[in-house]
Amino acid sequence: MENITLIEEKLYKKWFAVAPGVWGIHDVFVNMYLIHEPANNSWVLVDAGLQTSAHKIMQVAKHLFWPQATPSAIILTHGHFDHTGALPALLSEWDVPVYAHYLEAPYLTGRSAYPPPDPSAGGGMMTLLSWTFPKQGINLNGHLLMLPEDGSVPGLEGWRYIHTPGHTPGHISLYREYDGVLLAGDAFVTTQAESLSHVITQSKKVSGPPKYFTPDWISAESSVKKLAALQPQTVATGHGKPLTGQEMQRQLQSLADNFKASARPHSGRYVNEAAVAGVNGVEYIPPAGNTRWWLLAGAVALAAAGIWYTRKRTKARFNV
Repeated sequence: MENITLIEEKLYKKWFAVAPGVWGIHDVFVNMYLIHEPANNSWVLVDAGLQTSAHKIMQVAKHLFWPQATPSAIILTHGHFDHTGALPALLSEWDVPVYAHYLEAPYLTGRSAYPPPDPSAGGGMMTLLSWTFPKQGINLNGHLLMLPEDGSVPGLEGWRYIHTPGHTPGHISLYREYDGVLLAGDAFVTTQAESLSHVITQSKKVSGPPKYFTPDWISAESSVKKLAALQPQTVATGHGKPLTGQEMQRQLQSLADNFKASARPHSGRYVNEAAVAGVNGVEYIPPAGNTRWWLLAGAVALAAAGIWYTRKRTKARFNV
């Protein structure tokens, strides 16, 4: 197994080091993680990013783990489109099990869609654009297995999973006890996920789960408090850069202590009434109210994002 040097990191710009034996891959606005298991020289993939992520994942896996370029398992923190997008392509190459919490199973077997995103939750352009994000799950029949009830993580000694619902019913986080490494998925994130500028610049800030895709704020608050109580030494999340040290711990504890003021939306579809879900998927979704203004604002935001992206590509192409 190869160690990543700073030169390699700058050269390839496809992955980043998180902690000993843990690497991340960033694609557009979401992260995936690769964890080495030294006991049997295998590795596990945590989350699968976007549809565009498959090639990156396979390239980095070959570089890091050759000849063991196929993982022993894939672990999902949850099943949103930006965490499962590469699975069809990956599973066409790798015949491996995919593990998730049993409450996430309805969205990973085609039985239920997630509650719709909430463009009225506020916070920035990503929220306004969220009405365009897929709420459908994915059908992993034939590959999906349930995580053990004892909290162990298949293929990873020394790690345990923690049920951290709120962002989704079966959301989990992964924790390595001996050095305090926490992979939190979207239970909380380390950038302001609602703001397009923050997502682009990857500004570092411990923040609550993405407002536009979190339908249960009471559970989300409880999950953040649970994770803050661990006092992790390193955190890596679904959105944003890894953070370490006392300042990270201070921000995480502040988020837990002031969750209602700093993370929970002031308005929106789910702020006063949560969506209800069970073992078969979504059972109740609060009414949306008047969505005309938000759809109009979202359309404007989509057009603005398209113009910005086109200008960026043009400048890059012609070096202007």
